[in-house]
Formats: sequence, C-alpha cells, structure tokens
Amino acid sequence: MEFESISGNLKDKNILITGATGFVGKVLVEKILRVQPNVKKLYLLLRASDTNSAGKRMHNEITGKELFRVLREKWGADFDSFILEKVVPLSGDVIFEDLGVKVIKQKEEICNEVHIIINSAATTKFDERYDVALEVNTFGVLNMLDFAKKCLKLEMVVHVSTAYVCGERVGLILEDSSSMEEMAKKPSKFYLKSQEKKIVESKLKELQAQNASEEVITNAMKDLGTTRSKLYGWPNTYVLTKVMGEMYLGHAKGNLSIAIIRPTMITSTYKEPFSGWIEGFRTYDSLIGGYWKGKLTGIPVDPMSVVDMIPVDMVVNSIITAMVVNANKSGKIIYHVGTSLRNPLTFSDFNNFMFQYCTKNPWLNNDGSPVKVKKLKMLRSMDAFHLYMQIPLQALKFMNKEFDQYFQDVYVNYNRKVKSVKRLVDLYRAYLLFKGIFYDTNTEELRRIASENYTDAENFNFDPKCIDWEDYYMHTHIPGFAQHVVIKHSRSRL
Repeated sequence: MEFESISGNLKDKNILITGATGFVGKVLVEKILRVQPNVKKLYLLLRASDTNSAGKRMHNEITGKELFRVLREKWGADFDSFILEKVVPLSGDVIFEDLGVKVIKQKEEICNEVHIIINSAATTKFDERYDVALEVNTFGVLNMLDFAKKCLKLEMVVHVSTAYVCGERVGLILEDSSSMEEMAKKPSKFYLKSQEKKIVESKLKELQAQNASEEVITNAMKDLGTTRSKLYGWPNTYVLTKVMGEMYLGHAKGNLSIAIIRPTMITSTYKEPFSGWIEGFRTYDSLIGGYWKGKLTGIPVDPMSVVDMIPVDMVVNSIITAMVVNANKSGKIIYHVGTSLRNPLTFSDFNNFMFQYCTKNPWLNNDGSPVKVKKLKMLRSMDAFHLYMQIPLQALKFMNKEFDQYFQDVYVNYNRKVKSVKRLVDLYRAYLLFKGIFYDTNTEELRRIASENYTDAENFNFDPKCIDWEDYYMHTHIPGFAQHVVIKHSRSRL
C-alpha cells in the first residue's frame, strides 16, 4: 500500500478561508504555510473597503502577529515575499452575495481555481446584536454555500461551528443534528430566514421611528437576540445563530462534500507553533482573570462536572485532517473536537490549578500589594450563587445604617462589583452548569484513518488523551494567558 502525507495533500491547493482574523483562523493560516510552503494560494476574505485595506488588515491582524514568529524566523528576510506570493487578501464579507468580492478578476480566479473553502467567519459574542449575529453566523453560511457551488474545482467545504449547538442537553451528546429537529420541522428551509429577518427589520423600524440612539438600538437588538434564543431553547444569541447556520448547511449543501467541525471551549496552543499562545479572553479565561484579581470568589458549578476545553492547535489539526480525508466525498459529516469523553477535566481540578497558580504567582494591585486568593466557592445552582453574592451586600447595607460615609462608599463599590460578577456568570451560566459529554465516534475514526494512512499524522495530532491537564494549566495555558492577554490588556488601559 502506498502511503500519503497530509501535508502532501495541501501541495498546489488553492484554499479560500473566511474568518482568518479570528483566533482559529489565524492559527490555521500559520499552520498551513508552515507545514506546506508549496500550497498554491491562500485566499483570505477580510472585511475591508478595498484590496489595499485588506492587505494592511492582513498584516496587522494576521501575519504581523507574534504567532507567526516561527515562520518568520524560518524564512528570514524572505518572509514578506513568501507571504506576498502565497497569500491573497480579499476585500469582502460573508454577509454579501458572492462574499462581497467586487473585483471581477479575483472572483473569476477563485471560482475557477479554488479547491477548498474553510468557513470560520463568525461573531462569537454570546450577547451580540441579533441582526449582526444573524447576518454573519446564519445568512453568511447561505452566501458561502451559494458561492461554493460556483467553484468549478471545489473538493471540500469545512465549516467551523461549535459543540454547544446541542443546547443545554445532558448526558452523552452524539455527533448529529438531533438537537435541531424541532426547528427543522418548519415548512420551508427558508422559513427561519424570512421569519427572523422580518422580526429584526420590524424591530429596527420601530426603534428608528422612536429616534432611538445607537446605544438604545444596540441594547434592544441584544435583548431581542436573548429573547429569540430562549424562545427556541438555546442559551444565547451566538449558539442560536450557529444552529440556524448548520441547518442551512444540511438543507442547501447540494452535492457538496461538507465537514462540520464542532469544537468545545477553545484554549491556548498546546504545542504549535509554540505553546501557550492565545488572543483575547476566551470564555473561561474571563473567569480566570476575575479570580486572579480577587474579583471572583464563587461560581455556580458542580465540582465534579466536566470542563470541556481543547487547545486551538488541535482544533486546527482536526480541520486540516478532515478536509484531506473527506475531499471529493459527497455528503456531510460532523466532528466533535473536545476532551470531555477521552480526557475529562473536572471543575474541582480546574479550581485547584487556578488556586495553585494564582497563589504562586499573585496578581499585584496598583500599590504593589499581592492579591490573596482562596479556592473558588463552587455552588451547585444559580439560586445558590445569587444568594451567596447577596449576603455580603446585605451585611454592608445593614452597616450602612450604623456607620459613616465610608461604608456608604464601600456599599456602592461592592454593589457595582456584584453586578459585574453576576453579569459575567449569567453570561456563562449554561456552560458552568453544563452536564453533557460530547461523543466523538466520527472524530476517533478520523484519527484512526489518519494514523493508518498518512505518514505525517503525528504532525497533525488532535488526540486529547495526550494532555496532562495540570502541566498544561500550570506551565502553558495560564502563563500564556498572562503574557499574551492579561498584561497586554492591562497596559492598554493605562
């Protein structure tokens, strides 16, 4: 039997990537360029007014980042010319027809030459404006599919979704679309599109008629997203709009070969291109930051529940492997990429790792004094959490009757802190109290196929069993989070 390599399958390929400025997108771009310099072209769809602006954005938000230092060191003085030869910045946006690509020559080139489309464009804010989230996460998928059908040499479409399209299910969650069955029973595949679009347009017209300010409109559209999400049974706007995007993939894919990657909570790089790289506050990192600074002392979780996290480079490796293995195979396949089944991490252990790290490396206040932390109080319900947050507040309120203005100020400041912490926890409630375990039969089969048929499968590792959670959190993730996010964020606020 003649063995192939995964990287060899990328040689001379033209790949269109949406969402390349996102966390997963830029790690994906770096990996492809590093392992296969003979890739033909990477076309990166970027929101920009023109090609020049797209090029500047590509440099500022992708290739100019520290993430690319290994690749930059490898190519030295030739790095910029290598990027210029291999990477094409496209001015466009998934919310428009033909992905907003207006340069006719570029559009024709892509339609005639592209082999693979990787759709990772998304707005990931849990409380995003409903109109914005729909345009990108839902209708953007339809625009991508319509464009994909015009690509004459297309072998594969990979769509990056989220494992939490399952909603707030408990127990073993399969790699299927069963959580969407009720919504899928609607009479037309375009029912949701027309209905939700009309609801959004009606609300915007109502607000405009009231001469509402931009801030009022934004808050109203956020509230609308939350309302529609809860109506359909999903915890937030992000997940609902990703669910509808997946539904369109099933309805409108035609004969395309489609792989849906559903990662769980994505964390810093495990190994590649170097360990610990992360960008922005990634879900649970907001909790780590709040805890480290002494602002967060309790959360609603079951200590023995599983925290499902997966390093971003493993997610990228699964994307590349899936697109190679499934190329030119008509149909749709779903992959859960997480750790809850094969290498579970409990909240109790997560709490211990945070405590150990933040005790050994305390956060320093503005006056240089260290913040002393205790282990997070883990409360098993939202009611218990809200009661826990209110007890000190009521004590301060009582003291307020007996003491002077000092306690009035303490009460006001603490009340502000309580509201901030409650908002953070409310935002992540569904994930803190999540009781599901993600089944990954398809993903395990993908690993098996890769290991048995591709000589470089180890270079595209996405097996979570290799992760030592204590070592990863103590020596990789939290130090990386501190270096690449917390310190930079603190400096930017000086």
